[in-house]
Amino acid sequence: MLAKDVMTVGVVTVLEDTPVEEIARTLLKRRISAVPVVNLEDQLVGIVSEGDLIGRPESGAERDDSWWLSGILDPEERARKYARARGHRAKDVMTTPVITAHEDDSLAKLAAMLEGSRIKRVPVVRKDRVLGIVSRANLLHGLAALPDTVTDAEGSTERIAVQSSGPVMSDAQTIRASILNKVHTEIGVRGSINVIVSDGTVDLWGGVETEAERQAVRAAAENTPNVTAVKDHISVLSPALRHLLGADRAD
Repeated sequence: MLAKDVMTVGVVTVLEDTPVEEIARTLLKRRISAVPVVNLEDQLVGIVSEGDLIGRPESGAERDDSWWLSGILDPEERARKYARARGHRAKDVMTTPVITAHEDDSLAKLAAMLEGSRIKRVPVVRKDRVLGIVSRANLLHGLAALPDTVTDAEGSTERIAVQSSGPVMSDAQTIRASILNKVHTEIGVRGSINVIVSDGTVDLWGGVETEAERQAVRAAAENTPNVTAVKDHISVLSPALRHLLGADRAD
């Protein structure tokens, strides 16, 4: 399996001038922990995670640097830390440069990248444009879908980056693209759904807001040509959690 077989597609992105408050609302609404930042040419320039927003003065959790740390930071670094803590736009708080992956990177390479860089997710890009994101959970989804005989892991301003796997796709990639298209365009699921395909078997992962959505996603997978079996791992959010995340409010 490769990055393009496990990555989350339909990635929400924000522009460099997107306000921090809007980014926070986007993370909550979409139930995601990070969002790529792109320029007007739709090229990846940074990423904003929950960690970049925690500890800001608005939250009351800001901590001053210890006296000895302040003493060893050069003026440029101190200015950068100040801007990140108090800036109001994506370009002020984003992490850059961004560690990225290629769509044909193996699971083993992706795992080594996440572990070696101590990051939780990595954008998958082609010519600086975001195709998807691979998180630690995505890697586990892919590994869980591998046959037991396989031991090698190789193998508001809101924008959506649409996956394009190139002119030639394997049967598994065609099945995956078809199901995801139904999930996002025909069913209109707002939750995060990941689809892993291995030898005709489809594993469905992620979370939805209602049982009806879960059943619809499963039906979409079962009615896709060349699918031989469907394993449903999708969870349904509780009413209390939906209310907390604002899912019960009209957009």
